Amino acid sequence: MTFTFKKAVRSASKLRLALSGTSGSGKTYGALLLAKGIGGKIAVIDTERGSASLYADMSGMPEFDVLDLDAPFTPERYTEAIKAAEDAGYDILIIDSMTHEWNGKGGCLEEVERIAKARYRGNSWSAWNEMTPRHRQFVDAMLTSKLHIIATMRSKTEMAQEDVNGKKVIKKLGMKVEQRDGVDYEFTIMFDLVHDGHFANASKDRTGLFSSRPDPVVITPETGAEIKRWLEGAGVTPEEFEALMAKTLNANTLEELGEIGREIASKGLCNEDRAKIKNAYLTRRKEIESAANEAAQVKE
Repeated sequence: MTFTFKKAVRSASKLRLALSGTSGSGKTYGALLLAKGIGGKIAVIDTERGSASLYADMSGMPEFDVLDLDAPFTPERYTEAIKAAEDAGYDILIIDSMTHEWNGKGGCLEEVERIAKARYRGNSWSAWNEMTPRHRQFVDAMLTSKLHIIATMRSKTEMAQEDVNGKKVIKKLGMKVEQRDGVDYEFTIMFDLVHDGHFANASKDRTGLFSSRPDPVVITPETGAEIKRWLEGAGVTPEEFEALMAKTLNANTLEELGEIGREIASKGLCNEDRAKIKNAYLTRRKEIESAANEAAQVKE
């Protein structure tokens, strides 16, 4: 067998985004706003007893269809719901919430306990040998779906007991997502929502759009549109990038440069290319402004 390497080029892809937060932090609300900005036909898998439908008539919310998924929250039922959304022709699927697949009634933790008692005399290690492939099948269905996926997950405060001067002290370690450890690795973007104000911190961001920002992100439809531009800009070839760079460097007026800037924003370039063209853009703008100032001084 012959193996051939080729130049790596980021190809167009589907979104895999997670929103984590405590109850009331705005996970469903934020997911719908992101979906609105991305655009397309939206489906919601609602395991939160109709919470998504509460937003159906709210101003600024997109139209969406909902599947009320009740217990048992087995991985197989989630997988079947994803397949149903694909078959129905939706563009975006919001899984609200992914937490129930893990610790809800009939979810992985409860299933492990049931299997351990029924088959392995309480041995959970053996039960996990059965449960892990089932959970993995659900995750794989999500990752390989042809839909944009936005998943919400609950988070809770993680505490630990420590010895301080001979006394037992409870210490807050931070927030922990209520799903299997390492689930964040499965997503392109992971937004951790702050309870007050629907602000979000990007704890994981492969796009580079949000991780470098000093302030929390306020989730709006424009946030979703920005992500969509990045996803769709994935097909820019090296030749197309060079042509865009040449247009930037050869712009003659600020108006022309502004048009090029809007074109750049629509491309969703990778981090390295975005930094290069930003420097070229700022340099050319400074040159145009300097030339205009010199011309004005000559006239005087």
